[in-house]
Amino acid sequence: MSGIVVFLGPSLPEARARKILAADFRPPAKRGDICRAAREGAKVICLIDGVFFQDCSVAHKEVLYALKGGAKVIGASSMGALRAAELDVYGMEGVGDIYRAYRSGDLVSDDEVALIFDPLTFEPLSEPMVNIRHNLALAEAEGVIDRPVRDILLEAAASMYFPQRTYERMAKACEGRVPDETLQSLLRFIREKRRDLKMEDAEKALERAKVLANVG
Repeated sequence: MSGIVVFLGPSLPEARARKILAADFRPPAKRGDICRAAREGAKVICLIDGVFFQDCSVAHKEVLYALKGGAKVIGASSMGALRAAELDVYGMEGVGDIYRAYRSGDLVSDDEVALIFDPLTFEPLSEPMVNIRHNLALAEAEGVIDRPVRDILLEAAASMYFPQRTYERMAKACEGRVPDETLQSLLRFIREKRRDLKMEDAEKALERAKVLANVG
């Protein structure tokens, strides 16, 4: 074992992650996985992805157990951002924009980072609300949509159950309220310029894990 354990799933493809950091990559964390990694001697534990509804999620006390045992615990992007925002006062380190948004209270609900993914490949099958918010803000800043249209789109996306959220379904739900040409311009913008905040934060967390582990 490298001494670094990373819990990773849909936020970042593992092949891409391995180009950043040599680590023991494991599937999205569920209850007990952080404790297990700490007992196995992990020096750095990087929590990016974790289960939300399909199994018991990572408990706060197991992060505290790992910290008490001397492990450095980083959180970012998804479940990691949530736990870091709650536990940074106890020594868990948060990384990235999503962590900071939860820490400041700009984001509150778990639903903001939830998505569904292929259980074998971890490929995302829906779009997390946090990405939708950010990309709609970018589209407004570039003049693709205006504020009233952005509000209509956000309302439509927020009203969907998280496994159903995609940009195409969001646009479809707004037909009749938003001009078709505006919706098509938005979808073209998303295809060409969308950003993935969860992926960006996951990459930042891996870079930080590298620093903490003092590896090249």
